[in-house]
Amino acid sequence: MPRSPRERMVFSAAQLIRTQGVSGTGLRDVVEHAEAPRGSLQHYFPGGKEQLVDEAVAWAGSYAARRVREYAEALEDPTPGKLFAAMARQWRDEFTRTGFAGGCPLVAATADSAAASERLRKSVGAAFAAWQAPVAGELERMGVPERRSGTLALLMLSALEGAIVLARAHHDVAPLDAVATELAPVLDGAATRA
Repeated sequence: MPRSPRERMVFSAAQLIRTQGVSGTGLRDVVEHAEAPRGSLQHYFPGGKEQLVDEAVAWAGSYAARRVREYAEALEDPTPGKLFAAMARQWRDEFTRTGFAGGCPLVAATADSAAASERLRKSVGAAFAAWQAPVAGELERMGVPERRSGTLALLMLSALEGAIVLARAHHDVAPLDAVATELAPVLDGAATRA
């Protein structure tokens, strides 16, 4: 389904933040990447770059949440370890296919600007929460008690994001493979029902 100029700009901002960070992503770059009319930026984002970045971060959190549900639905005999492996495999596949230039826009926004902008820090926090919630929900469906699902979801996101950063730093997917292998028994052991 075709995206509107506004949707293309939010998507483009998220993609550019993945590779250039917030400070390296210019508004003209976003308009050009989105193939949007020049005047549309002020029209759709009267709050300027901060509003656009907030929306790009929210989009990234929403996208990650949708992907979690897709991974879970695609699993045969779903387990928490298999869910995490699917999450890591997406990044492994991307790095293998396209290289290590792009990382997670949430990490990029946090590292680049969250200390300088309380608004952005809150936006990134909300995006991570939007991603963590469906992970916890899927863990519960797989038999993880509710009292542990949130903390294990946090562990999964933390391990995944750390592995993404290390994979990019080393230009090697080994960190993704390592966390998927090492966390599987921990995650699967938390499920109390088969």
